[in-house]
Amino acid sequence: MNFNKNKKNGFTGYIIFWLSQSVSQLGSAMTGFALMIWTYKQTDSAMTVSLMTFCSYMPYILVSLLAGSFIDKHSKKKIMLVSDSAAALCTVFIWAMLAGGRLEIWHIYVVNVITGFMNAFQQPAQSVAIGILVPKELYARASGMDSFSNNLLTVVTPVLAASVSAFRGLEGVILLDLCSFVFAFCVLLIFIHIPEKPTGEKKKEALFSGLKEGIDFLRKRKGLAYMILSMFLINFFSRLTYENIMSPMLLARTGGNEQIMGIVSSVLGIGGIAGGLLVASGRIKGSPVKMIYLSAAFSFLFGDLGISFGRNVWIWSLAGLAASVPIPFVAAGQRMILYNRIPREIQGRIFAVRNALQYSSIPLGILLGGWLADYVFEPFMKGGSPAAAFLGRLTGTGSGSGMALMFSCTAVLGAAASIYWYGNKDIRALDGKEEE
Repeated sequence: MNFNKNKKNGFTGYIIFWLSQSVSQLGSAMTGFALMIWTYKQTDSAMTVSLMTFCSYMPYILVSLLAGSFIDKHSKKKIMLVSDSAAALCTVFIWAMLAGGRLEIWHIYVVNVITGFMNAFQQPAQSVAIGILVPKELYARASGMDSFSNNLLTVVTPVLAASVSAFRGLEGVILLDLCSFVFAFCVLLIFIHIPEKPTGEKKKEALFSGLKEGIDFLRKRKGLAYMILSMFLINFFSRLTYENIMSPMLLARTGGNEQIMGIVSSVLGIGGIAGGLLVASGRIKGSPVKMIYLSAAFSFLFGDLGISFGRNVWIWSLAGLAASVPIPFVAAGQRMILYNRIPREIQGRIFAVRNALQYSSIPLGILLGGWLADYVFEPFMKGGSPAAAFLGRLTGTGSGSGMALMFSCTAVLGAAASIYWYGNKDIRALDGKEEE
């Protein structure tokens, strides 16, 4: 069955692809959440959990530097099928070790390294495939749908994983994940047609040729290069706080109230869902550059400051909405620019280089954020200095006030960086006539 005979059917194909991949992502997210809980119970160590994320990101970033040329020269559909199959085999290995009572922490680290390696191929291939399936005028809507599903997973994953685990244990969660993989694999294999131009004879290339071509392309297009650099900084400021710091801060400031932490975390996901629906509706149009940088500035300024200055669940929840609703607009603006500015035949290598550069700040932010909270900001606010007393009038005092101060810092730095890059003339030029 070919869903891509015309624009309408092409977008129908994307919807079916999106739905099947969302089901698979839900299964993977549930397994990841359940393994995180299992690991923490085994070790009682937050650093052990952070290392799980680190083991996924580092191979993804390193391999992305080399994967682009391969992606451009091979079938995107085959790459996704092989990558997903390898990830599924890793899940089978975890299930087998768990069923035999032999699962250890290092097994999960190794599996995360392999999964990160395969994601370096799968995710750029999927991005290129979406650009093929979706008509140009619907890029923003497709991005909104993607943001909607990602944030919906954020909200429902903990609930579903906990429910399944309560009845069937971790083994049940993993088996459900494998079922979701089989469903998505069959849909992609049988029903989704991704038309690709023949690449001709596949010439042997040097190992770093794709990386060099990607960097050369970006060097000649300063606007795109600056956009990627700006997102490196924005991701860094965001990951300093939200990834590791928000939950400990809320627990510290509420006397360990897990219910409040859960409410605020859910509101962040709901805000992302709302923003994704707004983008997906297709009713909000405008400059992609404005969508990226003004949305990011709003998120930092009103979201981070609200979380920093808040004293109760109502203020924190409103701040969570202010922080999360704009994020799908940031993603949609990037996607519109990238698809319109990068020739399809080299999108794989550009997306791969972009992922490696733009997302390399995430593990750095995750690790540095925890260190700054434990060894710099919390001790500073408890030190009794005049500066700490003055800042305490804004962020409060006591346990968690140092982490709250970190949110104030990211609010100012993130908003300032967003406004600065919005004023960059090369980035502003990305709103002009698109390249052929």
